[in-house]
Amino acid sequence: MQLRVFGGCREPRQLVNAMETSQLEGALYHDMNDHQGVGLLTISETPDTFVTALRRFLNISPFAELDSKSLYTMTGRTYSIGYEPDLEEALFTRPRRSALSPQWPWAVWYPLRRSGRFAQLTTREQRQILMEHGNIGRAFGEADYAHDIRLACQGLDTNDNDFVIGLTGQDLYPLSAIVQTMRRTKQTSQYLDHLGPFFVGKAVWQSACPV
Repeated sequence: MQLRVFGGCREPRQLVNAMETSQLEGALYHDMNDHQGVGLLTISETPDTFVTALRRFLNISPFAELDSKSLYTMTGRTYSIGYEPDLEEALFTRPRRSALSPQWPWAVWYPLRRSGRFAQLTTREQRQILMEHGNIGRAFGEADYAHDIRLACQGLDTNDNDFVIGLTGQDLYPLSAIVQTMRRTKQTSQYLDHLGPFFVGKAVWQSACPV
C-alpha cells in the first residue's frame, strides 16, 4: 500500500472521476488539515504497479496539476507475525477490507520507528509488550470503533521508519482515542523513537471492498 498526499485541489470531483476509470485499487480522502488537500491510497499485490501504472496516472491530468506533499508519502507491505490461522485473510483480505469498507470512511495514517532497545529484548519480552498493544487494538476492533492496517516499511521508507499504521472507522473520535490509549503502553512510552507525521482524512471515493 502507498499513501500520497497532495495540495492545491479545489474540486475533487475530477479526481474521483479519474480514479473510477483508472482501474487502480484504493481510496481518495479529503485532508482534514488542508482545505485544498487530498490523500490517495493505492493498493497492489505487485510493487511494479507503483512505478508503472500509478506513476503514469499521477503524471497526467488531473493529478499532475496538484502539489505533491512528499513529507506524507508512506509505503509499506502487509506482513505476518507467524500466529495467524489464515494467511490470506491476514495479508490480503483484512487490510483491503479495513481500507476500503464504505462503513469506515475516516482514516488516520502515520509511520513509526521503534528504538534499537526493542530489538535487544528477548523474544518473550517483545511478545509480552506487543500483546499489550494488540489487546487494545482488538478491543477497539471488536467494538467496531477502529480497525487497523499494519504495514512493514523497513528499507522502503525515506526516513527509515519501521512501520506504517492505518486506522479506519465510522467516526474520527475513536481513531484519536486509540492513539491516545496506545501512548500509555510500554511499547509506545518506552520503545518508540518517533511517530508521524499524521495524515487525517475522510474517504470521498473507495474502490470495491472485499467481502
